Amino acid sequence: MYSMLRWPLRLLTLGRSRENSALSIPIQQQKGTYVNKMDGKRALIVLAPGAEEMEFTIAADVLRRAGINVTVAGLEGSEPVKCSRDVMIVPDKSLEDAVTDEVYDVIVLPGGLGGSTAMSNSKAVGELLHRQESAGRLIAAICAAPTALAKHGIATGKSLTSYPAMKPQLVDKYCYVDDQNVVQDGNLITSRGPGTAYEFALKISEQLAGTAKAQEVAKAMLLSYN
Repeated sequence: MYSMLRWPLRLLTLGRSRENSALSIPIQQQKGTYVNKMDGKRALIVLAPGAEEMEFTIAADVLRRAGINVTVAGLEGSEPVKCSRDVMIVPDKSLEDAVTDEVYDVIVLPGGLGGSTAMSNSKAVGELLHRQESAGRLIAAICAAPTALAKHGIATGKSLTSYPAMKPQLVDKYCYVDDQNVVQDGNLITSRGPGTAYEFALKISEQLAGTAKAQEVAKAMLLSYN
């Protein structure tokens, strides 16, 4: 069994619980995989218990491929976080430490019902989002996470999308979009679920690193992005 490592040499521990045996997969950084960091471009991804691990991992990976400095912030601290399918992920630092004297070009909220509920109930997340919105910087949320935006009164009246089952919680506060995988309205980017996570992450990459870089990253992953 491997030891738990910090991201980006991250260890994802797959198993039903910490006590039971688990399959551990080390995520290695290969030569040439990551480009130089975009000067001044920073992303904060909030990692809450019950987060959807595909949406989290794809966002973190794609943004780093685009050369964006990504900080993974644990909502409840810097200890390993159990995601919605029992994958354990180690944050870079706690959310409290991550937001101290730091400014981020985008705040990214992965979905997952448990994670989205935790972010909805977090005063710290609400304060962070309000600061980000007031400064006119990007906020990105996928799957169930737009419900956290609604709970904290963020981007009210804008166009957005989400996981379909979340629509009833959003339709009265936003211009809800059913027929697009990714919706951008000004500084708000939203998306629908695990299957749209690549489009979501590439849209964020496009906003921070440019269309050409997003297309370059997509091509290297055998995806198309227009």
